[in-house]
Amino acid sequence: MKKNKVKVSVIVPVYNVEAYLEKCLDSLAKQTLKEIEIIVVNDGTKDNSQDIIDKYQNKYPTIKGYIKENGGLSEARNYGIKKARGEYIAFVDGDDYVTYDMYEKMYNKAITNDFDVVVCDLNYVYDDKIIEVSSNVDKDTTDIKKLYPNIYATAWNKIYKKQLFENDIWFKKGVWFEDVEFLYKLLPYVKNIGVVKEPFNQYVQRPGSITYTFDKRLYDYIDNFNGLVEFYKDRNFYEEYKKELEFCYVRYIYATFLKRCANYSKEDYKKAVDDAIKNVKQNFSDYRKNKYFYKSIKGIYLLLFNKKLAMLMYKIYKK
Repeated sequence: MKKNKVKVSVIVPVYNVEAYLEKCLDSLAKQTLKEIEIIVVNDGTKDNSQDIIDKYQNKYPTIKGYIKENGGLSEARNYGIKKARGEYIAFVDGDDYVTYDMYEKMYNKAITNDFDVVVCDLNYVYDDKIIEVSSNVDKDTTDIKKLYPNIYATAWNKIYKKQLFENDIWFKKGVWFEDVEFLYKLLPYVKNIGVVKEPFNQYVQRPGSITYTFDKRLYDYIDNFNGLVEFYKDRNFYEEYKKELEFCYVRYIYATFLKRCANYSKEDYKKAVDDAIKNVKQNFSDYRKNKYFYKSIKGIYLLLFNKKLAMLMYKIYKK
């Protein structure tokens, strides 16, 4: 494969996913887009995933395997970014898979209008059902601020122009929910976004994954968003994106963070509520003046939020 012919580089971090990895690599090896490279990063896995990587690397020239010491999902993705040669970069987790035509259709969309980012929809794949989920991007746009508050904030249902990473944008190491932090760091540098309204990504829901595991690392939601506030201030984006960042900050802390914390004891949940309120007050004490909160039912809930409502929601979450 000529170096200048790689259209998309797909980065696949691998850590203890041997039960899912073959299906993932099959879906990537058989892509209809031929000018592609699959960068598989063994992040110090302790199972037999490397045997699977070796098998696929020997069979398919588009697959390139690398081994590194365990450093977490973010570090593995960053490692892959540095190896990538494609015009666009994409990410797939080793326990998920994609449709065979995903990257051909995404790339073809990207080059129609020189899009910085192209997004697609996705499927939540359960043992007994599949649920289609929207990216919350309904049409091509140059109005990044408009889609900012509601875009599906994950790394892997998108392809990104490689030049975007020249802005020193990386995945934050050693934290959970790094996708959210990464995307909101990237968006101010994006001039346009294209969309393909098809569910290419197959997001496998499995017990034991980060999504279903609850511990103190949930506080990374708060730490990550506090870091985003500083990032926007340091890079002079804060005033331009304040209302959008404010809405996302409050929504994630008062809704997503606390809903996940409801899996803790009542005492832990109460502490989480106190910490959430403290951080919102420190960063966005006047958020109720923000117009975004008046546009949805969830926004109204955030406007009404207080400790009493939070404890009522705890009872609902527990049911």
